[in-house]
Amino acid sequence: MADAEGTEPQTEHEETENAVEVREDRPEEIDESKSGPEDRATAGPFDVSEVTAMRPYVDLGGIKVAPREGLQMRLDVDDRQKRVVAVTLTFGASAMQVQAYSAPKSLGLWHQIRSDIAKQVGGQGAKTSEDTGTLGPELVVVTQLPEAQGGGERTIRFVGVDGPRWVLRGAVMGEAATDAAAREQIFELFRDLVVVRGDQPMPPNELLPLKVPAGAQQGGTAQAGPQASTQSA
Repeated sequence: MADAEGTEPQTEHEETENAVEVREDRPEEIDESKSGPEDRATAGPFDVSEVTAMRPYVDLGGIKVAPREGLQMRLDVDDRQKRVVAVTLTFGASAMQVQAYSAPKSLGLWHQIRSDIAKQVGGQGAKTSEDTGTLGPELVVVTQLPEAQGGGERTIRFVGVDGPRWVLRGAVMGEAATDAAAREQIFELFRDLVVVRGDQPMPPNELLPLKVPAGAQQGGTAQAGPQASTQSA
């Protein structure tokens, strides 16, 4: 039967086909629990308040590095901001770039940081996958190298540990990114690190300030063995 204007009314089936589907965009839920090994407070990486013995460390401000024979350090500098933003530890054929950030007292940031990295590098064409190691959840990133750099693939393994009011992040490169035995050696260096959060108020995810230790140069490589100049924690 036609309506007053002479058009046939739509059937229920036709109304369903013509309906516009409305979907509500829900924000991705991120785990805000702390991530890290259960023995972190006793086996590291440590908060400065947890280091009681007068062990020698190379003092970089927000991070202190335990010396080890054969360990080399490079301070990574942001030329635009004229400040040290990371320290890269090289041991054998492996390296790890380390950064420490402020974090809430009761919440963890590593799950969120890992998700952010995956989205960023994934948008640039890298392959990402999750793994679990002795430090907890890891993000494995595989990128294709251009022919000008010899081609092939490069693997970087991101690890992180939530501490008291800080999160320590490491980017593992070289042999340790793909070899389990070499990775455990790098993880030993990571767990020997001491984070100095400080008492000043800081927003979450702000980079803890690093400084050049006495006798070192920005951007250069320095030995971090027993012969290096060290300061007590």
